[in-house]
Amino acid sequence: MGLDQGKQIESLAHEVVGAAIEVHRHIGPGQLESTYHRAIEIELGLRDIPFKSEVATPITYKDHPIGDGRIDVLIGDNEILLELKAVDQLAPIHEAQIIAYLKNTGCPLGFLINFNVPLLKEGLRRFANTRNSS
Repeated sequence: MGLDQGKQIESLAHEVVGAAIEVHRHIGPGQLESTYHRAIEIELGLRDIPFKSEVATPITYKDHPIGDGRIDVLIGDNEILLELKAVDQLAPIHEAQIIAYLKNTGCPLGFLINFNVPLLKEGLRRFANTRNSS
């Protein structure tokens, strides 16, 4: 990834986190994941941030397709992925899920966002794709 592309992704990441904070500020904790999912879609749209929702990502075993994962929100042109949760506490399986999605897609950056927290910064985790996707 080039320096300009890195700056572009960081700028986009800042906007996306701002959108998530706005959703959390208006709705707060305690709702269903689907509620936050729809709200983040609306907020991204209001901010003219391009995204796709519920994107299927193939899972393979030794180059054989064995199923599909589902990315909650994919931002831009495969630049940032969001995995949304509304749980009491994030678990290691949630982190494993976003890491797998990053590897499967080659997406450089992902956010695991748990909206069921008093302050969103407590439920926000950032993941970089350490796998060389070039």
